[in-house]
Amino acid sequence: QVHLVESGGGSVQPGSSLHLSCAASASEDIFKIYAVGWYRQAPGKERELVAVTTGGITFYADSVKGRFDLDKDNAKNTMYLRMDNLKVEDTAVYYCNVRNELNSAENYWGQGTRVTVSS
Repeated sequence: QVHLVESGGGSVQPGSSLHLSCAASASEDIFKIYAVGWYRQAPGKERELVAVTTGGITFYADSVKGRFDLDKDNAKNTMYLRMDNLKVEDTAVYYCNVRNELNSAENYWGQGTRVTVSS
């Protein structure tokens, strides 16, 4: 069983930066062997992909490419989302996700951390 806990959200002005973290408690080295990613859900909108690492490759949504960076520390069982030059449209609850692409039963989500960007 896997528990994921996000942190690092907050309320900031446009152009600011935030560094989100996702800490995992697991019996396996999940950040080393599973696909990992960040998603977000803005008010009134569907949850959308922000970034995901799978097969050794990281993909970013066009809306965040060049501004956000996904990183992970396998030894610490922690992954991160560095967000620079934040925009109002980045306002959302951000969720981390870990999944075994070979077993659909192993698909885990955190509770989310809220990011609000406003002037």
